[in-house]
Amino acid sequence: MGTHYDGTDEEKSTLNAFIKLMRASESLNGRLSRHLSDANLTVSQFGTLEALLHLGPLNQRELGQKLLKSGGNITLVIDNLQKNGLVEKKTDPNDRRAVIISLTKKGRSFIEEFFPQHLDKIKEEFSCLSIKEKEQLAGICKKLGQKPE
Repeated sequence: MGTHYDGTDEEKSTLNAFIKLMRASESLNGRLSRHLSDANLTVSQFGTLEALLHLGPLNQRELGQKLLKSGGNITLVIDNLQKNGLVEKKTDPNDRRAVIISLTKKGRSFIEEFFPQHLDKIKEEFSCLSIKEKEQLAGICKKLGQKPE
């Protein structure tokens, strides 16, 4: 469904692209979120576990920035993961104001097993695109996501 806005060709083209991008993103996220929900994870919790698996321990502020989450939101995400025994918090020995978040043994075991399953779901969703189309999409999304100067 495109726009019904009666503007210039540039405005209509921009709105149509925006609507399609948002609808595709919402649809894709909805389908992938079901897989996360089946594992009792939110998108933010999965992102946290995945970042810690692939990047190693991170301070809480860096983790929030990486996941584009506010300080309060990332604190809630980490607290819930900690309650489930998947992550642990430690004071940064180099900066007592900072908290380092790392996977527990249980958390590492869980995400190492779960990540390949989730990746399979993502691959299935993107199977309608060629490698070239995926590269083009990645480039377009990167361009849109960059902060204009």
